[in-house]
Amino acid sequence: RASGSVSGKKLPTGLLESDRLPEPIFTPATKADVGDHDINITFEEMKSRIGTDLAKIMRTMSLSIYKKAAEQALKRGIIIADTKMEFGLDPETNQCILIDELLTPDSSRFWPLADYAPGSGQPSFDKQYVRDYLLSIDWSGGASPPHLPDGIVQKTSERYFEALKRLTA
Repeated sequence: RASGSVSGKKLPTGLLESDRLPEPIFTPATKADVGDHDINITFEEMKSRIGTDLAKIMRTMSLSIYKKAAEQALKRGIIIADTKMEFGLDPETNQCILIDELLTPDSSRFWPLADYAPGSGQPSFDKQYVRDYLLSIDWSGGASPPHLPDGIVQKTSERYFEALKRLTA
């Protein structure tokens, strides 16, 4: 399996935090051992691992999907700052296929367009609310996560459902 992210929010020189990039970028990664975070790699390393043709197909598919989804979401008041996509090969056809979720609050950063203000972090419809809570209690991420208070679970669910409602209206 291979994965990669497409982002409209990384910081080249001269941009503010959360600024929109002139063009989305593709950032490849490879799967880590179970329980570990994916490992970012260069596009050159991706090509050496899976072959130039397949790497180019994955990059082209990722950017195309992201651009179309971001355009549609923007019409509904949501900025898709980035999203993660995972690919595999169909064992029967050897064709590149999407194999995991994408464009969800768990795999993306969704920002409300009405509140968008470059220069700082953005309010979001994604799991950032849970991350912020875990940071506030100084959870290091090393052990099993602590129990989430009902209020955190409720607020996260409300954010997810708000994104769903906006995107599917």
